[in-house]
Amino acid sequence: MNIFADFTQRVKNALQELELHDENGVSPDLTRVVVEAPRDPDHGDFATNAAMVLAKPLKMKPRDLAEKLVQKLNQDPDITETTIAGPGFINLRVAPAVWQRVLGSVLGLGESFGATALQPSPKVNVEYVSANPTGPMHVGHIRGAVVGDALANLLAFAGNDVVKEYYINDAGSQIETLARSAYLRYREALGEDIGEIPSGLYPGDYLKPVGSLLKDQFGEKLLGMPDAEWLPIVKEAAMAAMLDLIRADLAALGVEHEIFFSEKTLHDRSGANGSKIDHMLDGLREKGLIYQGTLPPPKGQVPEDWEDREQTLFRASDFGDDTDRALKKSDGSYTYFAADVAYFQDKFERGFKETIYILGADHSGYAKRLQAVGKAVSGGETDVIVRFCQLVKLMRDGEPVKMSKRSGDFVTLREVVDEVGSDPVRFMMLFRKNDAPLDFDFNKVTEQSKDNPVFYVQYGHARCCSVLRQASEELPDLETADSDLADADLTLLGDSGELELIAKMAEWPKVVNAAAETHEPHRIAFYLHDLASSLHGHWNRGKEMPHLRFIDAGNPKLTLARLALVRAISLVLSSGLSILGVNAPEEMR
Repeated sequence: MNIFADFTQRVKNALQELELHDENGVSPDLTRVVVEAPRDPDHGDFATNAAMVLAKPLKMKPRDLAEKLVQKLNQDPDITETTIAGPGFINLRVAPAVWQRVLGSVLGLGESFGATALQPSPKVNVEYVSANPTGPMHVGHIRGAVVGDALANLLAFAGNDVVKEYYINDAGSQIETLARSAYLRYREALGEDIGEIPSGLYPGDYLKPVGSLLKDQFGEKLLGMPDAEWLPIVKEAAMAAMLDLIRADLAALGVEHEIFFSEKTLHDRSGANGSKIDHMLDGLREKGLIYQGTLPPPKGQVPEDWEDREQTLFRASDFGDDTDRALKKSDGSYTYFAADVAYFQDKFERGFKETIYILGADHSGYAKRLQAVGKAVSGGETDVIVRFCQLVKLMRDGEPVKMSKRSGDFVTLREVVDEVGSDPVRFMMLFRKNDAPLDFDFNKVTEQSKDNPVFYVQYGHARCCSVLRQASEELPDLETADSDLADADLTLLGDSGELELIAKMAEWPKVVNAAAETHEPHRIAFYLHDLASSLHGHWNRGKEMPHLRFIDAGNPKLTLARLALVRAISLVLSSGLSILGVNAPEEMR
């Protein structure tokens, strides 16, 4: 039940009954008419902008139109009061029965309250993390991993058919560097003193197990082979080990991708029709979207190795990019961008109607080129959404953190998760908009206080569960199963704090829709914090005014109604935390 969508439609119905027309006899466009919660709850339960957005096309004064609309809205039995504010905004108050229906809907639908069942369910691809498979995940990957995972969960909850995908960059020169680094550790495992790791190779201790694995499997056999023979063997072993390490690191954060897509498959020419990149080039060539030409030098300082050479170029500027992009170098080899285009084409051919890329802030220049690729390859059939994650600073009591750096030159994701746990990491990465810098303080995210957002929200859920357990102990004859709570007399809930909690829960479907449409999962975290704050606030009122407490042993009917409210709050909190990938504990000590 989306109460805002319900009352928006009621307002639109009332407008249609007024039979309004512009000077050309055309009915007004009602798409901009909305019903929202007013900024100040004292003004009413809802507010609508209808008169403000329709007055100009109808050549009416907003207040005059508002007065006409109010007369119609007053005929609705669920609307108990209407007032016109300022130049023409309309505030509404609704009957208690409206809030009772909302609460009944939460109890009836459980954690699926707020979810959408889109028919047909649009196919969405969310690609995130996609770090080079050359070592463990580091702190720079955490935010993108969490944002991408939560966004995928959110879109699925909002009714989309979502695939979580990781793009393995396994076709570049870094994979040979990985293999040579692992081979060095192999020699070390055989007892050789390898000395200091040469510049250009990966120095982290995480490659020592790979060296030991190669030793156990091949003994000294690889030592006698030329590079051309041992290199592919070590590449395969090192890549497999790194992907296992990456999966384990991400699993510690609660992130699991459904598809790991190999870049090498785009270059594979073993089939009869050439590689996927060849296929992509043929398609663009048929559409007249590639040509032979040269590019102007980059803006700013020109690299020393830049040359004006003819290349195979994609007409990216025709689709909103700043410049055309090279697909094939002058020596005939493919560019990295060519693989990006072929990869998108593969997604398009898999039927995705929306492809989402979660990238680090250092890739900020990629948005236009990826969107240009989407428009060109799909003919506008697939939307390309690009979201960037700003850097995270690790702090401890306001001071920068120095950790063990097992990787060799960076702080690992696993070190962060092992110290504070997955829940604080995930929640705090989402408690700020993804494109804003974030300070992550180890001490603050683990303290048990209202100043710690993740604790505050999780404690809200645990508090609800505690109330329900306490009720069973104090009133053992009171049936408190969900079916019993759904049958409670909700008309007994009349306190302003109780109604505020129901009104806050009524916002949940609207928050889900808005967060999904804008691809902003942080809205879920903000909402959960607000709901938990309302719960804790009402709890504190009960400490001062005993008649407001959730459990009244002398009044079982009122207690049952209030337990229904508590249970509904726990369901919404649990549902939202699930989207964020955060646990909803039943107890916190």
